[in-house]
Amino acid sequence: QVQLVESGGGLVQVGGSLRLSCAASGRTFSSYAMGWFRQAPGKEREFVAAINWSGGITSSADSVKGRFTISRDNAKNTVYLQMNSLKPEDTAVYYCAAGSSWVVVTTQWSRRNALDAWGQGTLVTVSS
Repeated sequence: QVQLVESGGGLVQVGGSLRLSCAASGRTFSSYAMGWFRQAPGKEREFVAAINWSGGITSSADSVKGRFTISRDNAKNTVYLQMNSLKPEDTAVYYCAAGSSWVVVTTQWSRRNALDAWGQGTLVTVSS
């Protein structure tokens, strides 16, 4: 079972940038598709971006397309989320998660126990 720890959140001004990291434990990290999700206060958790096991395929939500980039380094067991041109509506707790397949991470993640692991979350606050 993989375990995930996010870092890199914080307070940033509108238009600023942050890079989130998600460090995974375990030797099977490279076999997982990975995703970033976020949950704003009073709102449901939503999909942000996903990356397949090799890093060759990525997907992102329309709300962050062109501003956020997901990447991974399998040698370091880490997945990243580079966030640029941040907006107040990006304020949320950001979670990374690991799934057994691309389909699970991108379309089935909200189903109960669909994903193999979730991190504890890291708070991103964008001030205007």
